[in-house]
Amino acid sequence: MSCIRFNTPAQREAMRRAAPAMLTAQEAASLHPMPPVTESKIRRLRILAQDANPKIRESVASSYNTPPDLFEVLAHDPADGVRACVARNEATPCDVLRELAGDASELVRGWVAVNYFVPDDAMARLADDESATVRSLVKWKASLAQTA
Repeated sequence: MSCIRFNTPAQREAMRRAAPAMLTAQEAASLHPMPPVTESKIRRLRILAQDANPKIRESVASSYNTPPDLFEVLAHDPADGVRACVARNEATPCDVLRELAGDASELVRGWVAVNYFVPDDAMARLADDESATVRSLVKWKASLAQTA
């Protein structure tokens, strides 16, 4: 017995009509609000930021709920991946992004270059970066701003 199912054109049309409408991101967010950020959640983030596994620290660095002082700590993490997550997080404070614009890792500097909230002085610094990849990301981001 085959598990392949063949639908008639009429059945496919009926399924299309019965399908739910696609929601916008705002509509979906209103239906599923984010739970409030509690002191307990912040304590967990602080504990996880000290975990030996860099992937766990990356998850903290990627969280929009990470406190500013914890971003500063994670910006000095020995793992490039953790610093890259700090660099790409839109909640990262501008001073931390400025600092990461001078990071030794090309990966980290590249993520700073594409972060929407990076300060202009850091972008100017990255425009003259030693890495052709970072410079090209700066140009690409600038081209997006010109077309918008």
